[in-house]
Amino acid sequence: MIKYLVCKDGYHEVPNYCSKAWMRVTNPTPEEIQFLIETFEVPESFFSDIEDTEERPRVEYEDGWRMIIMRLPCKSEEFESFFSTIPLGVLTNGDIIITVSYKHLEMIDDFILYSRRKAFHEKSNTDLILHLMLSAAVWFMKYLKVINLEIKDAEIQLQRSIRNEELLELMRIERTLVYFITSLRGNEILIQKLKILFKQKRMKHDGDLLEDVEIEMQQARTMANVYSDVLTGMMDAFAAVINNNVNVIMKRLTSFSIVLMFPTLIASYFGMNLQVGDNIWSREFLVVIFASLILSVVGVYIFRKKRWM
Repeated sequence: MIKYLVCKDGYHEVPNYCSKAWMRVTNPTPEEIQFLIETFEVPESFFSDIEDTEERPRVEYEDGWRMIIMRLPCKSEEFESFFSTIPLGVLTNGDIIITVSYKHLEMIDDFILYSRRKAFHEKSNTDLILHLMLSAAVWFMKYLKVINLEIKDAEIQLQRSIRNEELLELMRIERTLVYFITSLRGNEILIQKLKILFKQKRMKHDGDLLEDVEIEMQQARTMANVYSDVLTGMMDAFAAVINNNVNVIMKRLTSFSIVLMFPTLIASYFGMNLQVGDNIWSREFLVVIFASLILSVVGVYIFRKKRWM
C-alpha cells in the first residue's frame, strides 16, 4: 500500500504524488515495488534489504539514492501483548523521500496525528527522518512501560504458584528486552553516523532535534537495560526459590519414609516370631504395636525439631 502525504499544518494524505511529498509504503506488493523501481528508479536491492526482519540499522548509497534503515518497535505477531522490532527503510534522493516497512506500524500513525496536533510546517527530509527516530524512541519507552507492568504481574503470579507457564512468560519478556536493547544500540550507532554525515555533507538539519533524538534514544536504552537487569535478578531469585522448595519437599518425603520404616522394620522382624493362633491380641502382639508407635512418635518428634516436617 502506497500513501502520499504532504506537510501542511501536519501531514495529510493526498491522492497523487507531488513535489516534496512523503511516500509511505506499507507491506508493498510486487506490483507496487515494480512501480517504484520504474517510476522513481529506486534500486531493487533496497527492498530486499528492508524485507529482512533481522536487518541492522545502517546507511547505504546506490545510484544516487541513500537508504537509512532504523529499527522500530511493534507488537509481536507470535504472542499477544508482547513486542518485537522490525526495520524501517527511509529512501531519499533529492526532494524524494520514501519510507518502506513490511508491517503496519502503529508508531507512524501516531506520528502523523502528532504532526497535525502540532501543526507541522513543511519539513525537510532530514528533519522528517529525525522526527521518525524521535517518535521511535518515545514508542520504545511506551512499550517498555507496558513490559514493566507485565513483569510485575508475572511476579505476583509466581508468588502465588510457580508453574511453567509463568516462567515461560518471563522468558518471552526477556527475549523482547533483548530485541529492544539490540535495536536501540543499533539506532544509537545510526545516530552517530548521521551526525557525521550531516557534518560532512553540510546538510541542513535541526540541531536541537538531533540532540533530543540522541537523548531519548539513550534514555530508552537505559530503561531497557534496567528492566532487563530486574527481570534477570527476579528469575534468578525464583530459580533459587524453586530449588529450595524442592529441597524442602525432599526432606519431608525422607522424613515420612524414615518414620514409616520403624513399624515396617519391627513388624517384619517379629511378624514371623509371634505365637500363631486365633487370638491375635496377645501380649507379644501388643508389645510390637506399642514399640512401633513409640518409635514412630520419637521419629516424628526428632524431625519436627529439625524442621524437616
